[in-house]
Amino acid sequence: MRMRLKSGYSYDWESMRRIQRDLIGKRRHCPFKEQNDFQHVSYKRFRRRINQRSCSESPAASTPLTTGGQCEVSFEFDTVCQRLELDSPQRQHEPEHRVPQGDLQETGITGDGINHSPQITTHNLTACARPAAENAPEQDWVWRAADQDHGKSQLADFDGSRDDTQPFAVLEKPSVRLHGEPVMKMAAPSLLNDYYSNLLDCSSNGMIALALGSSVYLWNSETQALQGCLEPNPKPCPPFHHTKSISSLCWSRDGRALCLGTSRGEMQLWDVEQNQRLRSVPSHLSVVRALSWKLQLLSSGSALGCIHHFDPRASTPLVGAANQKEGICSLQWSPGDDMLASGSTEGLLCIWDRDIAGFTRSRQTITAMKQPTAVKAMGWCPWQSKAIATGGGWKDGELRIWDTDSATCVTSVNTNSQICSLRWAEKRRYVVTGHGLPHHQITCWSWDSPHLSFTTQLTGHSQRVLHVALNPDSTQIFSAGADQCFHIWDVK
Repeated sequence: MRMRLKSGYSYDWESMRRIQRDLIGKRRHCPFKEQNDFQHVSYKRFRRRINQRSCSESPAASTPLTTGGQCEVSFEFDTVCQRLELDSPQRQHEPEHRVPQGDLQETGITGDGINHSPQITTHNLTACARPAAENAPEQDWVWRAADQDHGKSQLADFDGSRDDTQPFAVLEKPSVRLHGEPVMKMAAPSLLNDYYSNLLDCSSNGMIALALGSSVYLWNSETQALQGCLEPNPKPCPPFHHTKSISSLCWSRDGRALCLGTSRGEMQLWDVEQNQRLRSVPSHLSVVRALSWKLQLLSSGSALGCIHHFDPRASTPLVGAANQKEGICSLQWSPGDDMLASGSTEGLLCIWDRDIAGFTRSRQTITAMKQPTAVKAMGWCPWQSKAIATGGGWKDGELRIWDTDSATCVTSVNTNSQICSLRWAEKRRYVVTGHGLPHHQITCWSWDSPHLSFTTQLTGHSQRVLHVALNPDSTQIFSAGADQCFHIWDVK
């Protein structure tokens, strides 16, 4: 005797009874054990519970039973559910985050109050990289030119009636400036208060790029005019779409191309002269923390410790990769392009050689140096190719200069403050550091090897100075702080 199920499949009673007898023999392993007589469970009830079991413990929603009643004696439901879960496509989860030990103050806090410090784990390169052949997503950002009236108003005297919440709106421009005070103070609303981000850079042409939330504003430091911004496309977004915030940016050395890294692992390359996007690369599975150029090649570091090397001119742009155990928060090629430095959230400064070709998990660093806190503030000395400076966090506060050949600290000075950012001034031969607690100051240091000495202190920010940059001739310092202000400083 055969019966027909609602799904269209037929089933004979003899096969069903045989299955039930097998299950009775394995009652201790069966998830559907009842207190009543197991032999009286109807097939409909039996099938419904199989589906409920599968839905609750596995991504698969279908019953493990095959059609036609074929079921081996050694069949075990728990084993099948585990196998179905492993074989099913992985759900897309955001990487788990935790606070790095010893650096609680440096945990990146965004406007929504979520911690964005990466979990430090080791990952296979194949798990960190998205396929290079993957189709580029639709253009999520568009170029918007600055309003000419708004651009001209930047040069006008401060007017209290003007809307000061607009990016690069002048908040203060003193006619008489005291020593150590900024030349100009402007608004930087929606600046992400994240210690691990890199959101400010100045090009070789004096163009400032500053990321504010999901937009990047371009401001000409020579004409002191807002050029425009790259902002999210105003067209309607699909359901469950989350706007991608900018997590890092970097100018090419000729100042023509700007690369943006996002919180969702994507990189975008823009031609700022033509105001158009050159390429979009879905590279990482986590936040793109740092970017650095090597001639025409671009390197990126992620919160999961992956370093990817791209050639934007190639049809398949990903040309090399390496892996670091800890999350990356700084990345920079040396002035001679023969070494790459990466700083980790766990205080490790790694030096890599120039060989970037190929994809291997076993690629080793030339050397590694350790400091007590995250290596976020980092920079190569422009006039000494083997020297690199790093700044310590709030539990360290040391400004160090390292010799990468010997992997030793040449000199150091205690700043008694958290160091959030660091830049070298090549033309004037000094180093600039941006600080957090307790004074939120900017400090200039002269380095006459091996001596490192204090020269100037600049005060004006009310919260930590997250980012600093310099103009091409090293006569001006630009800073952006957690107080959502952008300052300009003259250096004599």
